[in-house]
Amino acid sequence: MNRKGFPDFVLSTMKNLNMVMILYLTMVTVHSLYGYVDGNSAVDFLIQVKRMPMEPWKLSVLSIGLYVCLLLLLSIHCQSKRSFLVKTVLELGVVFAISYVLNFSYTGMVLLIIADTMRYFSDLKRRVLLVASICVFYILLDYDLLSAVCPIISTETCWGYYGRETQSLLLGIRNILNSLNTIVFISYAIVLILTEVREKERILGLNEKLNTANRELRSANEKLEEYARESEKAAETRERNRLAREIHDTLGHSLTGIITGIDACVMLVDVAPEATKEQLKAIAGVARQGIKDVRRSVKALRPDALESMNLKAALVQMIEEAKRSTGVEITWQIEPTLKGFNKDEEDIIYRIVQESITNAIRHGKADKVWVWINRDFNMLKIHIEDNGVGCVNVQKGFGLHHMEERLNMLKGSLSYHGDHGFVIDASIPIRWGMEEEND
Repeated sequence: MNRKGFPDFVLSTMKNLNMVMILYLTMVTVHSLYGYVDGNSAVDFLIQVKRMPMEPWKLSVLSIGLYVCLLLLLSIHCQSKRSFLVKTVLELGVVFAISYVLNFSYTGMVLLIIADTMRYFSDLKRRVLLVASICVFYILLDYDLLSAVCPIISTETCWGYYGRETQSLLLGIRNILNSLNTIVFISYAIVLILTEVREKERILGLNEKLNTANRELRSANEKLEEYARESEKAAETRERNRLAREIHDTLGHSLTGIITGIDACVMLVDVAPEATKEQLKAIAGVARQGIKDVRRSVKALRPDALESMNLKAALVQMIEEAKRSTGVEITWQIEPTLKGFNKDEEDIIYRIVQESITNAIRHGKADKVWVWINRDFNMLKIHIEDNGVGCVNVQKGFGLHHMEERLNMLKGSLSYHGDHGFVIDASIPIRWGMEEEND
């Protein structure tokens, strides 16, 4: 038997012990009453008592029947404190009725109610208050106290039919059963309290383990956050170093060549003007290439427009600036709100549109460019078309390759053709749900 089931076992023992006690008192009392009648000493008995005793058959039926009712009440599990209080009042009423039938010779059934109350109430304050109230009721059921108020037939008088030795033996058995009931109740209370103490200790232990686990988890989270910060710093450092190397390798190389070429031109300008012109052409070529390399490096940075405005406004500004600076007619239509993308996604979308317009103007020599951005269910569609020279056999260069790399990061796709002008179609999955499609 486990520890949790032991209090229920002790409580069941108390119920059986009280049943034995009531049956014992009932049988002895009924036998004594019938003995008075059979021995023709009923008149002497009635002279001794202060009131008419209950008929023997009624005494048996009522005492046993009422105790069965008490057991049924004790078996009821209440869902609220109020219903439990009502049940307790009914139980006390049944106990009073049993005690009255037995001439208040036994009131140990009250201990059953106290035991049930101790099991039901876990709150110490409410438990003590209710148990104290029941104990007051228990004290008021005392025979000597009640006999001073109303006529009650004492057990000794009722059992006077038996001889002195037999009566002493019967009373001794009653006292032993009463004492056993009290001992079992005390055992029940001790076991219940020890069980609750162990349960609280177990809960405290679990809470301590949980607190320890939480502390360890917080420590691990702090270490992970620290690691993330260090990783971010390391990534920033690597990126700065990469940009520094690229600028050094491109701009530094170009500037070195330009300085060297200019120095040579200074020496040749008076003696060989034609050679100087050729040298200047070469320097110009180096400078142009340096500008291209620098622009390629700078494209790795986040556009300033996206730092100060939303994606749609940044795209519109970039398109309008391209129109003003190049004189190219650029028609655009951006239908969705373009909300919900993170910074990396906004950078990629911005760079795809920017690179496409730049390629149309620089390589396609276009004077008209059309830009459409709309939503097709859960896909963002980007369509850019120009009227430039086009290219039947498209050779994927740095720009297109870079676009594909960026779209792959967003699980998107890229298609293009140059039959009549140049057309670029990009599709990007939308993660941000059902936003309004119009501004």
